[in-house]
Amino acid sequence: MAVTMHDVAQRAGVSIKTVSNVVNGYPHIRPETRRRVQDAIDELGYRLNTTARNLRQGRTGMIGLALPELSLPYFAELADSVMRAAEARGVVVLLEQTGAQRERELQALDSPHRRLTDGLLFSPLALEPEETERLQVDYPMVLLGERMFGPVDHVTMANVEAARAATLHLVERGCRRIATVGAHPGETMGSARLRLDGYRKALAEAGLPFDPDLVADAGLWHRSTGAEAMTRLLDAGVQLDGVFAMNDALALGALHVLHTRGVAVPRDVAVIGFDDIDDARYSEPLLSTVDPGREQIAGTAVDLLLERIAGSTVAPRRVVADFRIVARESCLLGQDVH
Repeated sequence: MAVTMHDVAQRAGVSIKTVSNVVNGYPHIRPETRRRVQDAIDELGYRLNTTARNLRQGRTGMIGLALPELSLPYFAELADSVMRAAEARGVVVLLEQTGAQRERELQALDSPHRRLTDGLLFSPLALEPEETERLQVDYPMVLLGERMFGPVDHVTMANVEAARAATLHLVERGCRRIATVGAHPGETMGSARLRLDGYRKALAEAGLPFDPDLVADAGLWHRSTGAEAMTRLLDAGVQLDGVFAMNDALALGALHVLHTRGVAVPRDVAVIGFDDIDDARYSEPLLSTVDPGREQIAGTAVDLLLERIAGSTVAPRRVVADFRIVARESCLLGQDVH
């Protein structure tokens, strides 16, 4: 016989209403109660009839996720994390790609797909802060990323603080001529600007001068642009003993060029990236990086959106995920890994 909500309530020692609140994502439940109910669900193999629930509530059981570019590993892995978080909460994700183009971002906001979804997780890169009115939509939405737009729920990462910590990680390993790869000249808001700010804060804190020659521009943050930026630095004869790459794809491209030029990493040049993508665990040498809290970002964003879908009217929230430095071979002291 199929496991019922009543069976879960009996196993967890709570009311059926409490079980219903847990499976429907009601936010105001004590963590211990939520854990007991979830344990009972897992033990009994209970499955919520989401189709019937959604019909009763006038919902589709689907949320949208609009991201800039799935060819960038971070966004691909973020999409995977969001889909797993949504599945665990009984909803499905409709994924859209905007190409970081303004018109396509606007289309995502007004797309006919919005009739199929109960809310939207949206990561804009092209829209500007003064376009706040464009985000005044009539459905629940949570923003992802760095760009700030008025009163709306927002989940982001600690770009400045994490970039500072990554740069200081190199300083602590004896680096004094630290290059950064991935700058966007003229950018006033976005990951590149924020991470450059963190890099400069770390240099100032360490008493090291800021040298513009050590800042390598890059367009889209791919392996190829990281390789091109590192090639320019080496061809220009810039003296460096450390590299902070603004994402792991850039770092992997830089590592490739250092390898082909016979520069030993980390003996001659230490390298650290940002994002902790899966490829960082398999590079040669293994890439030190920043884990920006991707799983936390995904789970928090889904939870905030489901609360809005359920009717929450609390003031808009801004959540900054925790980060940590992941030290691997590319920054090890006294090593000649390559």
